[in-house]
Amino acid sequence: MSSEAPVIVVGAGISGLSAAKWLEEAEVDVVVLEARDRVGGRTLTKRDPLVKYVDLGGSYVGPTQNYVLRVAKELGIETYKVYEEKDHLFYKNDSTRRFRPGSLPPIWNPLALLDLNNIMRKIDRMGKEIPVEAPWKAPHAEEWDKMTFLQFLNDTCWTKTVKDFSKLFINVNVTSEAYEASLLWFLWYIKQCGGTKRIFSTTNGGQERKFVGGSLQISEKLAARLKGKVVLNSPVVAIEQDSMGVVARTLDGREYKGSYIILAVPPSLQMKIHFTPSLSPLRNQLLQRAPMGTVMKVIVYYKRTFWREKGFCGSMIIQGGDDHPIPFTLDDTKPDGSYPAIIGFILADKLRRLTKLTGEERKQLVCQSFAKALGTDEALKPVHYEEYNWMSEQYSGGGYTAMYPPGALTMYGRELREPVGRMFFAGTETATSWSGYMNGAIQAGERSAREILYSMGKITRDKINREEPVFTDIPGVPFTTTFWERNLPSVGGFLTFMSLITALGAASGAALWYHKYAK
Repeated sequence: MSSEAPVIVVGAGISGLSAAKWLEEAEVDVVVLEARDRVGGRTLTKRDPLVKYVDLGGSYVGPTQNYVLRVAKELGIETYKVYEEKDHLFYKNDSTRRFRPGSLPPIWNPLALLDLNNIMRKIDRMGKEIPVEAPWKAPHAEEWDKMTFLQFLNDTCWTKTVKDFSKLFINVNVTSEAYEASLLWFLWYIKQCGGTKRIFSTTNGGQERKFVGGSLQISEKLAARLKGKVVLNSPVVAIEQDSMGVVARTLDGREYKGSYIILAVPPSLQMKIHFTPSLSPLRNQLLQRAPMGTVMKVIVYYKRTFWREKGFCGSMIIQGGDDHPIPFTLDDTKPDGSYPAIIGFILADKLRRLTKLTGEERKQLVCQSFAKALGTDEALKPVHYEEYNWMSEQYSGGGYTAMYPPGALTMYGRELREPVGRMFFAGTETATSWSGYMNGAIQAGERSAREILYSMGKITRDKINREEPVFTDIPGVPFTTTFWERNLPSVGGFLTFMSLITALGAASGAALWYHKYAK
């Protein structure tokens, strides 16, 4: 069986569906082929009386994510703010400390405080050099791309406290370890999400809001607008193209013909497809160097929000070994106060080790960790538990996004968005604004659609990379830095200064002694 449409879209996640929507609005017919039995890709909302609804995949949105906020408004999907009206909690070495939203975890060691301020400031300053559209063109691109983030920490950090926190920082943001990721790629990732404060903050940051009813609605409503043009259970296993058009073949033998095709799936999953003609050497190797991150999402439900009664908002940073599986949590209670819950993520190496446990064993570890951090046995008594391991997803391979090891961006990055004949590329990995988030998925999908419209002669080249207007309903407030954040020295600078003061003091003392006695 075969069918035809001018454009074939592979992948019915947010990116592929956004591409299809843009093309349909330009009066270009499409067909969307999805391997799963559902739409949504790396977004997945479970609906159940025990949870009402819960996002097991991508869910957070915030200011400056203008693409996804605009699309959600078009679809009539409302947002609500994640609860952050009380203190955050920082737990390490059997000690619990409070700190206010918008600030860094409390550190009493003055040298560690200098160290933490310096590492965050340095990440942002280095990121300013990196073009978001082409990080391989940064002045220090080759130098930074040959290093892992861990090597950077070893060269920069003076204290174990800050090195440990920085490892947690990369775990939480890109679900990978510091020893895995290219420094250049991680600096680029933070930069294109607005910097260290924007990406890590709840209020005014990347985790400020969620969607009432769950994020899967975006894909469901986009698919509904396409009126039957989304074909589920259709893994694409082969793509052929020539000067006349493209042919996509699915696992069950169906054939789809078109003039153009968009791949809106993660780079590593494209290796499941047989290409004729074969991909270029550089693109072929790029796909082998973009593994997915490692993440399990965990939600623990309770009878009441007892953490709020203790003066905590539910946002916790928990550092420790495998007996503390989740390093970062947020309150996941519904906006009306129902279904009290704490949500968190098991990440990177911890998940690789703990994935061998049963779900019940992981639940016990998580609840014991929460009980120690919050100082109450009430955390040991959940009424419901949810977890979802994105490592096991055949058509995702992990989450939140692909990770690039040393050398990948400078050697292969130029291939990431470059069309191959009649084949174009979407997916959040190809975005330049909040790549790794739903916002990046929409930006990439719409950009790939406009590339095809340009190829069809329907728009001019300058319309491809459209500047998205600021979403004024939820404006991003600029983050300000204090005088001390800007001017405190690094530990090395402080020690050098103290050594100089000591040396000058000693020299002055010697001069006075000589003046008084040597003569």
